[in-house]
Amino acid sequence: MAGKLLILFIALPLVETWLLIKIGGIIGAVWTILAVITTAVIGSQLVRRQGLQTFAQIQACQARGEMPAVPILEGAALLLAGAFLVTPGFITDTLGFLLLVPALRQHAAKQILARVVTITPAGTPGDAYQQANRDSANLQSGNSSNIIEGEYRREE
Repeated sequence: MAGKLLILFIALPLVETWLLIKIGGIIGAVWTILAVITTAVIGSQLVRRQGLQTFAQIQACQARGEMPAVPILEGAALLLAGAFLVTPGFITDTLGFLLLVPALRQHAAKQILARVVTITPAGTPGDAYQQANRDSANLQSGNSSNIIEGEYRREE
């Protein structure tokens, strides 16, 4: 994994620089610089707007008592999109703008969740309290299978 990241951090700037030089040779250096600046400005505004919407989704999920896993991953994707869009280059700008497409971002977040998280049905909020009461009652009656009998002594 570290080797792949090292190659990425070396190869991507080299390819970006080569592409900027090639495009600059075709359309001119001033237009290339303006294009890079324009994509950064437009991208940052889109990231800001979509980030606020994602934050509102996270708050709405929490208000409903749901786990906001997908909106949190979307927020992380937006942070990555912002980093890509601020980095000068056309490849990173393309990746950044792709992450700004809500359908692609949601699909990627759901795919990540499907690979990483196993979702089990949650109990009611009182289940943990009821389980603690059952354990306490079993402890007092000596009926618990969670109790391990033993002796101890304190050494100083």
